[in-house]
Amino acid sequence: MTTESVSIGLEPGPRSARVWPWAAIAAAVVVMVVAMRLQGRIWISESGMVSLWHTDVWSSECSQQFADPYSITHVSHGLFFALFFGWVGRWLASRGFRQAGDWRWQLTAGVWVAAGWEIAENSAAVIERYRTVTMSLNYMGDSILNATGDLVSCVVGFFLARRLGTWKTLAFFAATELLLLWLIRDNLTLNVIMLLHPIDAIREWQAAGR
Repeated sequence: MTTESVSIGLEPGPRSARVWPWAAIAAAVVVMVVAMRLQGRIWISESGMVSLWHTDVWSSECSQQFADPYSITHVSHGLFFALFFGWVGRWLASRGFRQAGDWRWQLTAGVWVAAGWEIAENSAAVIERYRTVTMSLNYMGDSILNATGDLVSCVVGFFLARRLGTWKTLAFFAATELLLLWLIRDNLTLNVIMLLHPIDAIREWQAAGR
């Protein structure tokens, strides 16, 4: 089999280009939901309340409703997935893997990574890590409703980055990080720092804003 035949074989036809990426995205959502249920995560908040937005990051409803200030960090995930998988996709496409250049498959890759993070984030070990070293002292894991909202936020970020381009995307990310720092004394950058290498001074500063 020649290199040319492999390249042609990987090029999606019109129908597969439309259908298969969306089927793969739907599969990622199903896998996430099943895994979270097996981990003991609940569908909605134990209070029974359902809302599209919850503001108070210190309340028990944070990470239980469809969206909250931390949803903005998941928009940031989508921003970076669009940039990263866009670059990887172009690199692979230039080497004959033409499907990789299709934004639909790049979105699919981003959603699968985001779904994988939701599963990992709601494992017992990571939940305990959050409770021990971050400002989320009472974190009990996400509801499935909230995890679904996080995936939607990621997709929003992906399309936003595609529209803005690289430099405007980076500027938008910096602006949202500063906004979150002002509003809730937390953001994606601090979240990563506190998970990987906790700093007492940061935790004390965050707690003072409660």
